[in-house]
Amino acid sequence: MLAVLDALDERPVTLRELARRTGLPLTTVHRAVGPLIEWGGLERVPGGLQPGLRLFELGQLVPQRTRLRELALPYMGDLYAATHEVVSLAVLDGTETVWIEQLAGRLAPPVPSRVGGRLPAHVTAAGKVLLAWAPAAVDALCAAGLDRHGPGTITDAARLRAELATIAERGIAINREESRGGVLGVAAPVFGRGDVPVAALALAVARRSRSSPEAMAPAVRTAALALSRAVSQSAPFGTALKVG
Repeated sequence: MLAVLDALDERPVTLRELARRTGLPLTTVHRAVGPLIEWGGLERVPGGLQPGLRLFELGQLVPQRTRLRELALPYMGDLYAATHEVVSLAVLDGTETVWIEQLAGRLAPPVPSRVGGRLPAHVTAAGKVLLAWAPAAVDALCAAGLDRHGPGTITDAARLRAELATIAERGIAINREESRGGVLGVAAPVFGRGDVPVAALALAVARRSRSSPEAMAPAVRTAALALSRAVSQSAPFGTALKVG
């Protein structure tokens, strides 16, 4: 059942597609889906199956995610009001970026990130910020191979390591169409009481926008520093937050 749930995304998925993604026989997937629908973890919609409300309810019970989101929302709101760009909060799960909150207006660029979604950490500004303090995750990514997701994706391990060293020194990361063509980004680390970030605060802009990641960097860094002070005073966040 867990393999089936892990294969879901925001779009409806057919049983055959679930079987392909999981590598399980179609009959096995069919047997797993029935109890999940009855429990409320899956629901049938036109086009296939999608996550049910029970999964959403369970997600709201994760205490550190909820507390971090509550702390971050005022600072994210201020950053959005100042920039009117896509503002995101992300954490690192293994070698992937996972978004736990996002604010965007109706004219926002079509970013590949979404709340609850994940991407390889090397293709996002938020992910690169978190990787800069996570050498084991960098080793794992480089060993597995750096997949290309956008025209600017860094696929050379030596180049990635050099950029991460610069990010750790400067405290800011730039995404240059690395996750998707036409999307740029900037991110800064959010620290708790330790020396490892608990999250990253990021902002995405369209390449066609008059704004640029470099111009937005001071505002993102300032918001991340303010959020870091709030997080450091909150008991659950003495060390880096991971999900999963």
